[in-house]
Amino acid sequence: MRVLLAALVLAVLACGLLTGARVPMAHAEDAADLYYNLPGTPQGPAAPSPTETVYSKIGSFDSRLVVWFVTQQHTYFGGFVLALPLFCALLEFLGLLTKKPALSLRYDGLARDLAKVALLALSVTAVVGSLMLGMFLWLYPSFMKYMGGTFKAFMPAYAIVFVGESLLLILYYYSWNRMAEPGLKWIHAAIGILTNIFGTALLLLANSWAAFMMSPAGVDAQGRFLGNGWHLLHSALWNPLNVHRFLADIMSGGAVVLAYACYRFFTSKTDGERAYFDWVGYIFLFVTVCALLPMPIAGYWLMHSVYAFRQSMGVTMMGGLLTWLFVVQALLIGALLLGVNYYIWQGMARIKGGERYQSYYQFLLGALTLALFIWLTPHTVLMSPGEVKAMGGAQHPVVGNYGVMSAKNGAVNVMILITALSYLYLRRANRTMTVSWVTTGNIMIGTLFAVGLANVTWLSVYGFYLPAKLRVGLSTPQAVTTLTVIVVSLLINRAMLKGSVVHGPVQWGKIPVRGMVVLFGLAAAFTWVMGLMGYIRSSGRLSWHVNEVMADVSPWAFTPELGFAAKMVTLNMVVFWGAVLALFWMCQRGQQQELGEELFDQPSQTLAPAPSQEA
Repeated sequence: MRVLLAALVLAVLACGLLTGARVPMAHAEDAADLYYNLPGTPQGPAAPSPTETVYSKIGSFDSRLVVWFVTQQHTYFGGFVLALPLFCALLEFLGLLTKKPALSLRYDGLARDLAKVALLALSVTAVVGSLMLGMFLWLYPSFMKYMGGTFKAFMPAYAIVFVGESLLLILYYYSWNRMAEPGLKWIHAAIGILTNIFGTALLLLANSWAAFMMSPAGVDAQGRFLGNGWHLLHSALWNPLNVHRFLADIMSGGAVVLAYACYRFFTSKTDGERAYFDWVGYIFLFVTVCALLPMPIAGYWLMHSVYAFRQSMGVTMMGGLLTWLFVVQALLIGALLLGVNYYIWQGMARIKGGERYQSYYQFLLGALTLALFIWLTPHTVLMSPGEVKAMGGAQHPVVGNYGVMSAKNGAVNVMILITALSYLYLRRANRTMTVSWVTTGNIMIGTLFAVGLANVTWLSVYGFYLPAKLRVGLSTPQAVTTLTVIVVSLLINRAMLKGSVVHGPVQWGKIPVRGMVVLFGLAAAFTWVMGLMGYIRSSGRLSWHVNEVMADVSPWAFTPELGFAAKMVTLNMVVFWGAVLALFWMCQRGQQQELGEELFDQPSQTLAPAPSQEA
């Protein structure tokens, strides 16, 4: 499973980096003028002028709030429908690859249950999407006329991909039992892969609209389409937005399954049911964390591209009007990594032998907390003129260094490395290694983490002495260092565990309740931060429908304050969770979920001495 998920994340990042050549640009500062300098003959409609733009009104009501709510629900459901078939395909392949019959049935059963939910969620997504389209046509007719006329060549492709995904998902679910034979099972799994290809293509097409609205390309200064569809589609932010939203969809989809697993764990009436949903929570936390770990890198790539396209937009988002939203985001990401580590160490309670590593927890927690404080340190704070004068500038001479980007990147990379180390301990908890090179392997892993942490820390400190335009480039070697340490250490640890002696099976369902409470909180934070980041991306355009091409001259063209935005994000999250949990309830009503294997309440006798032969 680890290999499949790691390969998935790396493939997504590679696809984002290698998705064709972007429209050429000589200098980063010229990127914002991309749509002025492209060759071609104007073929599409020009963007309407402020005096030509029409808005339908509902009295004095802010129509944007309705559109915001419906669009966010569609985005949540769209990401959920994208994520669930992906989870199904991964689980089905794991069931095919494992050599344990009980585990294979468990993976396959969970995948089938999720496919049923995905099929129902697809219908809800289509209904919400139709409602969203109708609201845009009614409330923003000029905007939809312009966007529809500009992207009309892609409309048939969007319809074909949507219908194709729907038919494939229907075929994938309803052929599950008919293609259960060993020979047909691989064909069925291939149908799941094809379903995910169509789903990903649908995401890429939808992202082209959002990317175009932030960084238009393929049009002239009046917004007229210049005839090259690839230029229109492949704007400056399309690739980073694709990777960022793909990972975000996996996180938000996995978070909903996490919340459902926690709810069923708390309400379970049998040990078997409790054990099953404990296992589901563990599996989907792992999936969600695999999407979380590259998210800082994907987010940096997206914001780097924003700065390259239009520096003023980047300053607005990270150094101006929306700055404190990024502070809140940093707090949430830090809390997520802290919570993940807490859950891992609480999960040791269900593993016999896990108590051997409890003494390391305090050291890892201390390092994690220190990195979290650095991650949360702002570069500047609100001060009076007297305080600025006493300090000698807007930044504190010592603490201010921890607010620069190199320090923050270093802090989050340290937290990621500590999380990986906690996971290594979890993998070893109930095993005694028998390979002859155990000492050598431990030295290799220890050296790898020590060198990696030292390199990340040194690059962070080195950034204190560099100008901002050079300091930004340090994030790449920091990310490469972290990725290298994680991948190599997991491979070494996997090799060391071959042939190891097992102390006893994982006692699913025996995790302390506080561990599951934290897991439920993590699920809420995952979903909430995704809604918050969507608001930041949309608000970065300020008073533009299409950045610097079509102005937003509606009566409600203003950026809501942080408190109001937080309330809207929370409302959207609660409504989405309620709807999706209702889908789970309808799809699994009357089913009795069991782990599919014996529950072990007593310690395993694997390492116990042989019983006495005396009568």
